[in-house]
Amino acid sequence: MPRPRLHHRKDRVQEEIKREIASILQRDVKDPRIGFISITDVEISNDLTFLKVYYSTLDEDKLEDIQKGLIKATGYIRSEIGKRIRLRVIPELSWKYDSSLKRGAHMDQLLEEVLKKGEDGDESSHKNDDK
Repeated sequence: MPRPRLHHRKDRVQEEIKREIASILQRDVKDPRIGFISITDVEISNDLTFLKVYYSTLDEDKLEDIQKGLIKATGYIRSEIGKRIRLRVIPELSWKYDSSLKRGAHMDQLLEEVLKKGEDGDESSHKNDDK
């Protein structure tokens, strides 16, 4: 069964806004507090008036400054979205740190450690087989 039209539009609007926000942050916003961040996801409300923007960064020790910079730039970003995307209402933006990349990297590290221990365990069991 095809998806309802509203959700299809919602998905398109989300993706377009995500692209535009990433572009605005990369090219136009000059606040040094923001530095290098990646927009990982956006979630827009059903009525397209509220938008949660999820971001990640490698500078986790500067999260508070990054958040302050993003909040300060919100008005400018909203006005640019209004110029670039034709919407009846420009959504209110809220910024959320996305720690999933950090958790993923931690999981990778744990898996590597387990694999190393497994390989070391295999070698010792093979040595016992030789005796």
